Parts: sequence; C-alpha cells; structure tokens
Amino acid sequence: MAKSMKAKSISGHPEGPYRAVEALDSLAHIAFEGKDTLDKLFDHTVQRFGKAPCLGTRDILSEETETQTNGKIFKKLVLGEYHWMSYEEVNQTARFFGSGLAAIGQQPKRTIAIFCETRAEWMIAAQACFKHNFPLVTLYATLGEDAVAYGLNECGATHLITSVELMETKLKSILSSVPALTHVIYVDSKDVSTAGYPESLVIQSMQSVTDLGAIPENLNMAVEPPLPSDLAMVMYTSGSTGSPKGVMIVHSNLIAGMAGQCQRIPGLGPQDTYIGYLPLAHVLELTAEISCITYGCRVGYSSPQTLSDQSTKIKKGTKGDCTTLQPTLMAAVPEIMDRIYKNVMNKVQDMNYMQRTLFKMGYNYKLEQLKLGNDTPICNMLLFAKVKALLGGNLRRMLSGGAPLSPTTQHFMNVCFSISVSKGYGLTETCGAGTITQAFDHSTKRVGAPLICSEIKLRDWLEGGYTSEDKPNPRGEIMIGGPNVALGYYKNDSLNDDFLVDANGQRWFCTGDIGEIHPDGSLQIVDRKKDLVKLPAGEYVSLGKVESVLKNCPLVDNICAYANSDQSYVICFVVPNQKQLTALANKSGVEGELGELCSHPTVEKEVLKAIKEVATSSKLQRFEIPAKVFLSPEPWTPETGLVTDAFKLKRTELRKHYLSDIERMYGAK
Repeated sequence: MAKSMKAKSISGHPEGPYRAVEALDSLAHIAFEGKDTLDKLFDHTVQRFGKAPCLGTRDILSEETETQTNGKIFKKLVLGEYHWMSYEEVNQTARFFGSGLAAIGQQPKRTIAIFCETRAEWMIAAQACFKHNFPLVTLYATLGEDAVAYGLNECGATHLITSVELMETKLKSILSSVPALTHVIYVDSKDVSTAGYPESLVIQSMQSVTDLGAIPENLNMAVEPPLPSDLAMVMYTSGSTGSPKGVMIVHSNLIAGMAGQCQRIPGLGPQDTYIGYLPLAHVLELTAEISCITYGCRVGYSSPQTLSDQSTKIKKGTKGDCTTLQPTLMAAVPEIMDRIYKNVMNKVQDMNYMQRTLFKMGYNYKLEQLKLGNDTPICNMLLFAKVKALLGGNLRRMLSGGAPLSPTTQHFMNVCFSISVSKGYGLTETCGAGTITQAFDHSTKRVGAPLICSEIKLRDWLEGGYTSEDKPNPRGEIMIGGPNVALGYYKNDSLNDDFLVDANGQRWFCTGDIGEIHPDGSLQIVDRKKDLVKLPAGEYVSLGKVESVLKNCPLVDNICAYANSDQSYVICFVVPNQKQLTALANKSGVEGELGELCSHPTVEKEVLKAIKEVATSSKLQRFEIPAKVFLSPEPWTPETGLVTDAFKLKRTELRKHYLSDIERMYGAK
C-alpha cells in the first residue's frame, strides 16, 4: 500500500523544512552499503557483476552523404549491433588508463579536464579519475570556443581528454590561449595529424596511454585513494546566463545524491538496459548512468542524432539505436519528449477520418483508465504498439528533468508508451537531487516529494508576491539542503552567496526557483525569480509561465517570451513547426520556402492569432499575452548557443541575437 503522506514539515511551519517521511531517522547516514567514495562504489559493483555486460557501443558500418532539397548535405550512418564491455573489462581499462595518466604527469588532487561527446570512453575515463583521485573537470561538447577556453584556463588543468572531432572543430583555434595545457588525449582509435597544434603540446591516443599504464612498473605505482571529502568533479554548467560556472562536487555529495535518486526508482537490476545519449557533462545523465551501473544494468550509448529510426543521422530503412538496444530505462529533457509528441500527433492528423477517430477514442479511454489505476492491454496492442516501438518497445521508466514537463506531453508518454514518467527536480549544485515523483503518481505539473538525501524549505520572496502564508498552499523560493549540496563555485567566491550553512552545519543552496508545497509534501515549480519582469503598470509577467502555456500551440516548436520593463506589452520569438506552418500558409494563400513563410506578414499575423487563442483558452491574463511575434526559420540548438544542453533558453544570448527585432517590435527607430 502506498503511503498517502510522502513528506512533511519537520518544523511544523509551512515554510518547512520538508523531509521525506521514510528518511526521518536516516538523513545523515546515506550511502550504498557503506561505500562512501565513487571508486569504492565501482569496485563493489565489479565484484557483484564482473562478467556481465556493462557498456555498449554500436559499430559504424558505413557513412553516406545525402543532399536535401534545400541544398544542405547531411551525413547518414548505417550502424551495426551493440558490442559490450563487461564490468571487469571496464574496470581493468579504467585502472590501466588511470595508471597511464599518472605516468605522463597527472597528479592526485590536480584537476584533469574532459571535453568529449557522450560515449563509453567518457565513462571509462571518469572511473579512472575517481580511482586515482584526479578531480574531473567536465565541459559540454557543445560549448563554444570562448567558453571552453574560459573553463580550461579557470581550472588550470594540464591534461585534457577529448575527441578528434572536437580537436579539429573547436580546440585547435584556442589551444594557444590555454597556456597551462600540456597533454591532449583523444579517445578515438585513429591516427591524428599534429600539424597546426602548438609544438609544446603532447598529443596521444587514449589507447596509447592505457597501454602505458598496463606496464607493470606503472601499474604498481602507489595510488592515493580519495576520501569522501575529496573533490570528485568540477562540473561546468552550460549556464542560461553569463559565463559557465564550475560547481565543486566532492565524492560524498554524489554518493548521497545517487542514493536518494535510486531509492525513488525501485527495481533497478541486471535485467535493465539504459540508453545513454544526453551529455555526460550534465549532472542528470552522469548520475543516471552511474546509478544504473551500480545496480548491474547495461548502458548502451547513443546520440540525439541516432536515437530512433527517424533520427537525422540514421539512413532511411536502417535501425536507430532504440530499435537495436530496446532499452527499459532512459532519461530525457522535456524538449525531446515534446518533439516525439508533436511528430506522432502530426502522423495522427495524416490518418483518415476513421483511423484518427479510433486513435483519439482509445487515447481518451486509456487516459481515464490510468487515472483510475487501470491498464488497457487491448488498446495497447491495437493502437499504441507502433508508437511504443519508436523507443524500442521495452521502455518501463523514463526520468524527466532539466525543465518543466507539460501535462499534455506527460499524458501522451503515459498513454502511448505505457510508461511511468518520473519527473525530477534538482540542479548541478545539488548533484541533480532534490525531488522525484513516485512511480504511481500520474499527477501533472508536480515534481514529487524530497528525496531521502534532501530537505526542502521555502523562503518568502515578497517582491514577487510569494510567501509561506499563501493559500491554498505555501509558496516561496526553493532552498535545498543536505549532504548532496555541493561546496560552491570553483575559484569564484563572489558567486557563492547562494550557498548557506545553518547552525547544524547543514549546507543549503538557494535555487532561484519559486515552489509551492502541496498537502502531501510534493513540490510544484511555479516560477523563477530571473524570469519575472515588472511592466510599467506594476503587473509581473512570468516569462516561463507564458512559454509553458504557448508551447501547447501546434504551430510552436520552441518559444521565448520577452518583456521590457519600460514597455507595456510582451513579445515572443517562435521556432515554428515547419509542417504546421506550411499548412497554415497554404490555407492563407501563401507559398514559399520556410524562410519566406516566416517573414511573410500574413503568416506572422495568423501565427499570432493562433497563439492568442491558446493563451486565452489557457486563461493567461491580458498583459501576459504576446502582442507581437517573430518567426525564426532556424531551430535553437545547443550548437547555436541559444539554448543550453538541457535545452533551457539562454535569455541573454537570445536577447543579443534578436536585438534588432526586439527594437523593431517595440517601435524603436
């Protein structure tokens, strides 16, 4: 029987702190069977699951180029089956690689950087660093050159692990401005020309460093194992504002955070297969993978461009990674689930009337049954089997984090994929841990109760009108406390005001997010301090709220609301859904390429009309509804620098990018 009470205030006051009921006596004693550092945790895992498959990678059988109608050339891949390294093989390779790094001068407790795509070598390198007490500095593979140089110079790493592609496309041009760097280790199994790189830089392959570490005199060198209080990682956030910040995370932080997460996802074991494709430099993906490995799951690697049969890099008629791997577990940011939802619903609209009506009837029937706690096996088999197969057909649990998940998309995933979507809330500064919803909780907009590693309290924000005395539920700025809270920002004490220590010595992080605590202790994110803009008449506009509502418009693939505090109305920038926009334009008698449609006044007017209809039906206030819209033919991706790797909007960069359009829409000369 599930408990009706998931969390409660331990102070008896509405502001909290709130704590998970099952953690009342265990908050300070969280660990995996006494394993208090990441190296001990992995050693214990290898002892339990030694010869079982651990990390899987697909071979590239062939590469082809395909020219699109607009002249763009896409690379298409034909991929083979997954081949697997066992836990013992991963452990041995990590041990050799760590010894090899030590042999070429990497020192314990001195930072080492990794700037690489998500792949097996990333995880092997991380385990090597954990074993040898090399604090690992993580940089997103999609960061721009300036941000990479900034991170490398700030951390002062002498050794860098990367890929050949990133060496050629991003590192080559900045290496001369990173004087501390002496060694670059590339993970690919191919030769690299050193032409054009600084002569003082030693460039070698991961395999050659691993071979060096396997030599007995290097392998038998004394290793200084880490303590729970030693620095495990400096994780640079991609940052929605300003320069990236390096979050200092010690071993005990990660152990506590993952213990809390795993307790909320029961049943993890060797029968599970996890598909890894989000950036491993993101705390959501890193903790999800290490948690799965700890329980003996297989981790098969993928990428957003090869995930499904319809993905951009998969040759038509061949299998994407989900079809081949058939995962049971995956993590996803809402942006990815939104895309899946819109792609499927577009196909539903293309069905004939009878098929479309049958699908909608089945969808609505199953949704009602799920709310009652029932399943619908006949509907699953007849109506939703093909949709479920898009992600391999075996998915049982999905973890959503990084941004709010819309109720429409959550219901779609519950119905069409027959899975439980666990919505989580946490930050890099809290090791990704904070809250996660229970498997049986199908409510929307909420992100669950505090994990056993965390306490949550609300701090009044009077300027925004949020207090713990609000009715029907207390509201305020979310503060997360516990052993999962990081030490602060690396070499950046001026930014550490958001980290606090209470009279009991517990660390707290002030998130900047506004939350509401429901009677059962579940948290709902209702606003963000940085997203609130005050208009001249005194009204506060929550840009995040406006965006989450308007994303439900079928014409909208992505949206950024903008308000200037000295202007009386809101404007917005929209990346339109190409198929929906073309249909709307044709209906209005307008034809042309996507760029022409986006700049056509009639199309712009019709899109704004559709947006206002959604806004009105969703009960946005008059002052919250955008008065003008700009349509962008180019999508916002981490590569463009306009969104983070978790697809959060970079408002500062978007404002700079569209400055002339902002001035035009606000009537500037």
